Amino acid sequence: MSRSGATAIGFLAIAMWATLAALSSLAVVIPPFELTAITFFIGSLVGMASWVKRPTAVKALAQNWKVWALGVGGLFSYHALYFAAVQNAPAIDVSLIAYLWPTLIVVLSGLLPGEKIRLHHIIGTALGLLGAALVISHGNTQVFVGGIQLGHLLALPLPLIWAGYSLLARTTKKVPTDVIAGFCLATAVLSGLAHVMLEPTIWPQSAGAWAAIGALGFFPVGVAFYAWDFGLKHGDIFVLGALSYCSPLFSTLLLIATGLATFHWSVALACVLITLGAMIAAKDTFKRI
Repeated sequence: MSRSGATAIGFLAIAMWATLAALSSLAVVIPPFELTAITFFIGSLVGMASWVKRPTAVKALAQNWKVWALGVGGLFSYHALYFAAVQNAPAIDVSLIAYLWPTLIVVLSGLLPGEKIRLHHIIGTALGLLGAALVISHGNTQVFVGGIQLGHLLALPLPLIWAGYSLLARTTKKVPTDVIAGFCLATAVLSGLAHVMLEPTIWPQSAGAWAAIGALGFFPVGVAFYAWDFGLKHGDIFVLGALSYCSPLFSTLLLIATGLATFHWSVALACVLITLGAMIAAKDTFKRI
């Protein structure tokens, strides 16, 4: 597969992550670690299902401890910290901090072997960051007004964790994407243990809630991680970093379309900034098409 094709697959993950907010809102009564355990278990089944036709794919699990530490540590620590952060600080503040990870990916990708950061990568990502900040804050400059809270401190490692996980995954191109099923299963187990120790068990009370949880596990917590891993390892990591700012925009547009949010001028401006930034960052890719 071409580099552009692999980049397109990686972008599918970004698009699927945009459904996270809408689907999570339908399962809001479920404690966070319980929800994480269920959805990551479903995500592991997504990968294992493909092993029926490819039994040898299970051999992908035979990786050294460093690969497992990267995969499980990245997935579990990011989600555990994120859920803890939003419970101890305004969600808007946490989102603004967390969405620094695409910028870190683009900036730090220049340190990877065979990669070179260029001015248009920086400009495109900066425009994307500005657009994401607008759509997350709805143009409101009144953020962090309550002072520094525990949730802000918990959120600080989030962009470093996800950018680090993504960049290190890039260096493990020889590790098959099938291993993600094992990472998801291990994350589900750790989340289940955290749930048992820290939370009450609350089961969904409607078919709609169960459907939302199933969709969460299959798409943004399932297929998306496999697509992201493949895109990172074989696509254009600079372009993927810039395109990642489409996720909060798509998420907001989806919430508006489903009646869970209202339109605001900041959405339109963010759309322009993020689209322009992505086109600038992907300039080299357009030349190859």
